Amino acid sequence: MSKTLNMLRFKTGGVALIVALLTLNGCAMVQPSSSAAWLTPEPLAVPYRTELAIARLTEILQRAELSDEQSARLFYDRGVMYDSVGLRSLARLDFMRALRLKPDLADAYNFVGIHYTLSGDFDQAYEAFDSALELAPDYEYAYLNRGIALYYAGRTELALPDFERFLQLRPADPYRVIWLYLAELELSKTAARQRLAVNLTELATDDWATNIVRFYAGNISEQQLLDTIIEDLTGPRALAERLCEVYFYLAKWHDASQRPEQALQYYKMVLATNVYEFVEHRYARLEMARLRGETLTGQSDEFH
Repeated sequence: MSKTLNMLRFKTGGVALIVALLTLNGCAMVQPSSSAAWLTPEPLAVPYRTELAIARLTEILQRAELSDEQSARLFYDRGVMYDSVGLRSLARLDFMRALRLKPDLADAYNFVGIHYTLSGDFDQAYEAFDSALELAPDYEYAYLNRGIALYYAGRTELALPDFERFLQLRPADPYRVIWLYLAELELSKTAARQRLAVNLTELATDDWATNIVRFYAGNISEQQLLDTIIEDLTGPRALAERLCEVYFYLAKWHDASQRPEQALQYYKMVLATNVYEFVEHRYARLEMARLRGETLTGQSDEFH
């Protein structure tokens, strides 16, 4: 799930795609004995166009005569590109520069809040998301991201209203159902499962991500969920994105089922996809730190 919750598709060419994905340097692999081959993530490469765009924006920022507002927008745009390829520190620097030039840029506050969450600076994350919502009360993803910050800070009861608000804005979105369920699970397993069953009825049966909700509801098995990954794919990127999502939510399930080692394995596979802009990839490393009992320490003072 990216911040826009991208969904992709491919139909009758599914078998051909899997064969292509299992081909290296023009030589197809020997007929696999299981689905393990395509279930192993192949890290996405940095798009060439993104590299060129970053270089071009840098040149414009250095050489062009720009107004503060223009510079702020370009710093923000470059920050988004840095973030999409995993260069989080450079991204945060650009978001901060954008806010110094244009303090009413809600999008930048949202990204800054995400980065504070990732570094464990939860109070500053709340402030950033609050600022985003003050500037843009209908900013949907600020509700999600503030809810996630509260969730990881152990303030689940305060996170629930944000997840509920996020779901109300689009009840047919499986990912919104999932995040509300994960939060409610911390407070009452019975109530969480009952509400999940109700919310499942609002989801489209032909939306691939609905399968994750079906799995959480106990309607399909882990293997059946994995088998759905290759349904209606459009290409290797779609496969990487689905693996990123599935492995994250399977890891959460194994963690809740007291199987931390399996959860850690799945989180590592999430990171291996290199789908940096997805929510699941962003928080996989934080989840691993929690499982290992590591304390998050703020690392953002230098960015103020």
